Amino acid sequence: MGRRARPKNDLDTELTDLPPELRWREWMGRVEAVIFASSAPVTREVLARVVGRDCSIDLLIDDIRDELRGRPYELVAVAGGWQHRTRKNFAGAIRAAIGAGNDGKTLSQTEALILACIAYYQPINRSELSSFFGKEVSRDTIARLRGLEFIAAGPRSPQPGAPYTYVTTRAFLSHFGLETLRDLPDMEMLEEAGLLSKEKMLAGEFPDPLPADDDDADDDEEAADRTETG
Repeated sequence: MGRRARPKNDLDTELTDLPPELRWREWMGRVEAVIFASSAPVTREVLARVVGRDCSIDLLIDDIRDELRGRPYELVAVAGGWQHRTRKNFAGAIRAAIGAGNDGKTLSQTEALILACIAYYQPINRSELSSFFGKEVSRDTIARLRGLEFIAAGPRSPQPGAPYTYVTTRAFLSHFGLETLRDLPDMEMLEEAGLLSKEKMLAGEFPDPLPADDDDADDDEEAADRTETG
């Protein structure tokens, strides 16, 4: 039985029959169309499939951004790719039209603090989170953040029982408009802005109480941790 031939890609990416200016405009259109059609950030590798081999993706993105100046949306670098986002100054109009929190991803202040702790100190396990905050971080809270796909299981901790640690995800980066974790605000800047206080976190001072687990036996916690997957 002969080897099955690979499907042929009929898309002309080099466009050698077009003059340079028209070729560039076509590449710009393709890149913007691919990004516009995607619900997730589009990586450089994906965009490279629709343009010529010697085409600069970065220069194309710059030119697309220039053309979007003055528009209510822009092209932003998030989660290792690019995505169309509405500009922040239109947030009020969007909320007035469709309401706030309709995506189901609105966090309580406690959930936001725990997510921030994971983001800054990852990989970190639930026991370490509880020690950090001075009170138990419930499995329900962790499950909520996992369900939103903001966190996932990281490597096993070297602690006894090898519990899972938690790390943030690309969905976390995308939702909060970050390209990489290096774009997280500096902790001191957050404290100066009054948005986050490391001292309050260490003291266990929260605007709403952390949910408590019904049982806090170490053996049960380790057994539950082993059932969690990434």
